[in-house]
Amino acid sequence: MQYIPGDIEGLWIIEPTIHGDDRGYFFESFRQDIFTEKTGFTEPFVQDNESKSSRGVLRGLHLQKPPMAQGKLVRVVQGAVVDVAVDIRKSSPTYGKHQMIRLSAENKRQFFVPPGFAHGFLTLEDNTIFQYKCTNYYSPEHELGILWNDADLNIQWDFDNPLVSKRDSSLDTFVTFASPFS
Repeated sequence: MQYIPGDIEGLWIIEPTIHGDDRGYFFESFRQDIFTEKTGFTEPFVQDNESKSSRGVLRGLHLQKPPMAQGKLVRVVQGAVVDVAVDIRKSSPTYGKHQMIRLSAENKRQFFVPPGFAHGFLTLEDNTIFQYKCTNYYSPEHELGILWNDADLNIQWDFDNPLVSKRDSSLDTFVTFASPFS
């Protein structure tokens, strides 16, 4: 498994070693000991989530504030997405910057997004199945978000009229968002 530092400190792209033959393939998708050794991130994952979406569904930009902040290890098991992490750590030199990565069933990449980032994704294919591990439990009272198409973030989703939930369409703009991360 190859661990590649992201463009923003704290983000990691993980590319598995795939063993294939005429029967199919096998790969190790996660090992806590190697993950901790490579990333330096020591919190365990405590919850797994999965969503299925049609092409053009945009979910995000989501996060949870402390003490229920979540790190997420995300991947696609069917279909493809454009995945985005936005740095919301106020003291970070990359505050307000984002990294975008394509995740798919074909490339089997994973993206680690630690606490201190808002996260979202856009599905590129019908019946896309998105899975992610979380370092903390879901807590509705700790949910926050930033508007997916905020002009100050300038995220180029490159998709006309994505399907966005009413809730995600009414999130704070980056200017009005009060980051709980120093």
